[in-house]
Amino acid sequence: MKFSTYFKTRTVNHERAGAFRLTPELELYSAVASTMLNATFYEQADERMNRIRELVGKVSPAFVAKLAVYVREKMYLRSAPVVLASELAKVHNGDNLVSKTVNRVVQRPDEILELLAYYQMANERKEVKRLNRLSKQVQKGLSAAFNKFDEYQFAKYNRAATVKLRDALFLVHPKAKDEEQQVIFNKIVSDSLETPYTWETELSALGQVKFPSPAKKAEAFRQKWEELVSSQRMGYMATLRNLRNLLEAGVNTETLRQVCAYLANEKAVQKSKQLPFRFLAAYREIKGVRLPARFIAVAGQGIEDIHRQPVYAPVVLNALEKAIQMSMANLRGFDADKQVVIACDVSGSMQSPVSARSKVLLYDIGLLLGMLLQSKCKNVLSGMFGDRWQPVSLSSDNVLENVEAFYRREGEVGYSTNGYLVLEDLICRRHVADKVMFFTDMQLWDSQTYNQSVNNTLSAKWRQYKEIAPNAKLYLFDLAGHGQAPLRTEQDDVFLIAGWSDKIFDVLQALEEGQDALSHIAQIEL
Repeated sequence: MKFSTYFKTRTVNHERAGAFRLTPELELYSAVASTMLNATFYEQADERMNRIRELVGKVSPAFVAKLAVYVREKMYLRSAPVVLASELAKVHNGDNLVSKTVNRVVQRPDEILELLAYYQMANERKEVKRLNRLSKQVQKGLSAAFNKFDEYQFAKYNRAATVKLRDALFLVHPKAKDEEQQVIFNKIVSDSLETPYTWETELSALGQVKFPSPAKKAEAFRQKWEELVSSQRMGYMATLRNLRNLLEAGVNTETLRQVCAYLANEKAVQKSKQLPFRFLAAYREIKGVRLPARFIAVAGQGIEDIHRQPVYAPVVLNALEKAIQMSMANLRGFDADKQVVIACDVSGSMQSPVSARSKVLLYDIGLLLGMLLQSKCKNVLSGMFGDRWQPVSLSSDNVLENVEAFYRREGEVGYSTNGYLVLEDLICRRHVADKVMFFTDMQLWDSQTYNQSVNNTLSAKWRQYKEIAPNAKLYLFDLAGHGQAPLRTEQDDVFLIAGWSDKIFDVLQALEEGQDALSHIAQIEL
């Protein structure tokens, strides 16, 4: 697929500054690749959802299907592909496109339930049996998905929810692939799936035990965490999420050695498919670790043991640094001769969390992706912009610590979005770069003069910059997906890339090879 014209309509962004509207295909891609379907600074969650629904009706069903598979399999998002597959069923029928899409986006048993819950909501079912009259193609896709999972996987996600696993089985009527699978389906019906061995079930069971003292309870939980790690049944994400719990429980040295080795194992990193900001969230949790008073009170093993916790934390932090750099090990296109500029938007609108339960902000995503790139570049100028543009000199060795170094300087450049000042500075210093990269929510404007006629815009400054750096390329990394861009892309060496995953750098490589931003989606086979 090659879209020759990405922008057809001049518009204004949320700051009322001049902008260009994306085509429906590019807008849908940027809207779903940069969201967990929660509210942002400029857009409520239901507004984003409605915009996605409208855009699905404006593009081809094949594009919707490929995009759903792309964001699930390549960008590791879960909510957006469920929405796309369900909305596709509203606008397309007559073949098996919907069933194939549904089967591909469902990669965990709970996603069967999430898709049915969304389908119920999106179709405004109000009758007693809200999920009757399920689309035949949705039913066919979910039926195929049921045969992907074993008893352990079903049991792990067999939780109380809007739609229960048993309800889904009765609704979908999957045909078992063999006798063993039929036995599992029968257990779902009778609610007799074997309780799985997971960190959640083990800790939940331990939490029901009455201990004679706080010290005995602390010791039991320490031993349980050590057992969970040594069993090798804790997955990569579970390990990331529980690093603080492990340290605060006071697990032994051998357990921490195993944890760090697992975190920094290249195969484990690649298999885990973690979004980069998951490493940052874990890093911050460990940076803030302090032994709780209750632990100190019951430790009873001498002052050296009470203070051992901070000694261990740096070892775990180092493992996280290794892990996130391994996630970027295959990035190409940045040899020793490339001159790169990385500009991170730290404006007020970038202070929106990526999800309702997350402490990670769009601000953090931009800094993190920027620092990931810096770690791979030999000749790089990095900085942040708000009211002002400020270069920041940092070592390329530590990605996560660099993000924290930027974060500690939050507020130094103000909270506007004067991105044009980055290029103005490069022009004044006649700094010739090969690649200029903006990590931003795209809501750029001029807070210095408030005068559109002054031409303090990214578009105007880029034209000026090309006079001194004719071979330079400008990459706009859209982290919010609001549907506009500050200048035309796919001409004058300007390119748009959307998303939070490290897979956006695969798109960057595709652009380097002469493709366009939607090429990876077009290459998906259904």
